[in-house]
Amino acid sequence: MRTLCASTLISEFFVIGFAGLVAMKSDDVSVGVVWTVCGIAMLLSLLLCGMITRPGGIQLGWAFQIALVAGGFVVPVMFFLGVLFGALWWASIHYGRKIDEAKARWAAQSATQPTVEPGA
Repeated sequence: MRTLCASTLISEFFVIGFAGLVAMKSDDVSVGVVWTVCGIAMLLSLLLCGMITRPGGIQLGWAFQIALVAGGFVVPVMFFLGVLFGALWWASIHYGRKIDEAKARWAAQSATQPTVEPGA
């Protein structure tokens, strides 16, 4: 699960950076505010990569996804991208857990099966 979730968050890191470039062209928000908010969001996406397996990490990731959707009020395409990344976040959690369970089953089966030595 950690790998899939971290991949989603790293992708969001780049999307937030590109959204900052688009938001710079807006006359409603100053460049300093855009890069402060984008910089904090980019840093949070990196920090969340390390917090995924810790208690509350998944919930913080969901809060981050909601904040990404809210970025659509500044850059309208972020409504679409935020929903898209929210779906990727869900898929990363859902399928990541399935992969983790399959790995655990495989490890348990490997531990209980006797090993056959070659040439015996």
